[in-house]
Amino acid sequence: MSQHRARIHWVKETASFDYKEYNREHTWTFKNGTVVHAAAAPKFLGSEECVDPEEGLVASISSCHMLTFLALCARKAIVVEKYDDDAVGYLEPNENKKLAITRVVLRPRISFAPGQRPSAEALVELHDKAHRECFIANSVLTRVTVEEPVLEAH
Repeated sequence: MSQHRARIHWVKETASFDYKEYNREHTWTFKNGTVVHAAAAPKFLGSEECVDPEEGLVASISSCHMLTFLALCARKAIVVEKYDDDAVGYLEPNENKKLAITRVVLRPRISFAPGQRPSAEALVELHDKAHRECFIANSVLTRVTVEEPVLEAH
């Protein structure tokens, strides 16, 4: 078992604490000193210049899937040269009528080393297994789907 920590810091910067006026900007600080400037999504009175928690969740799901996919490829001696994903999360009412990121669609673009490109069937199995083994996907109720990966020429 391991522990994973983040320090979340917010300070009131407005005279009023009225719902429409108080600041939503805050920071996420991680053990290596990385600081992420975060806020509520603009629709919820946050700043477009900051990462919002919903984007952070989508990034976490995509990142974990990618890292699991890369590990599976490495174990099979399939060399990946580049992996990009334009992941999208959908904030919408769940079955309890509460807003939630109910689904995330991953849209990977992958470049393999010459002669390393797996068959379409093997690629689907790699992504399915990556999803089943992804720690974050196993931690959330969000439905995660992977669109057919775009394979880029190396």
